[in-house]
Amino acid sequence: MRLILGSGSPRRRELLAQIGVVADDIRPPDIDETPRKQELPRPYCARMAREKAMAVVADAGDIVLSADTTVALGRRIMGKPATAAEAAEFLLAMSGRRHKVITAVAVRRGERLWERDVVTSVRMKRLSDQELNAYLATGDWQGKAGGYGIQGPAGALIPWIEGSFTAVVGLPLYETASLLQAAGYPVFGGWTA
Repeated sequence: MRLILGSGSPRRRELLAQIGVVADDIRPPDIDETPRKQELPRPYCARMAREKAMAVVADAGDIVLSADTTVALGRRIMGKPATAAEAAEFLLAMSGRRHKVITAVAVRRGERLWERDVVTSVRMKRLSDQELNAYLATGDWQGKAGGYGIQGPAGALIPWIEGSFTAVVGLPLYETASLLQAAGYPVFGGWTA
């Protein structure tokens, strides 16, 4: 039995390593991540994780783990900004407000699929122009849903969360371990007392 990580995210690999899980192979799926018309953030995120898991080529006995993280401001999906200007737009929209970070996880073995999603509330401090520009200059916004990563410099902009920190980073560890165990992967098999 091999574990295939259907994600190119280095953060997801690091999070899995925290619980002693190392993927046997990494196969980022190439799918269209465009939200459907009127699609809400939580169903969108769950659909993305599911479609990623299904798009990864794997043998019948292999376990495929995929995930998607979506930042939502109300009904608006804040994707990965293409430019610093778009990142600034996202960050200013969230400045001084609460938003939701949804991370959906899908685990597939053969035709079986196990899924969970985790919703975490996050508050971003009111950003000054200096803070916004300094953060944008780090480049840390690139490739991150909503234009920030809580595990990097933007952590200094987040005074409060309610929910799962690891889900905001990109992979809720408790739920992921539970799904992997359900699929027959020995998550805690390598641990010693």
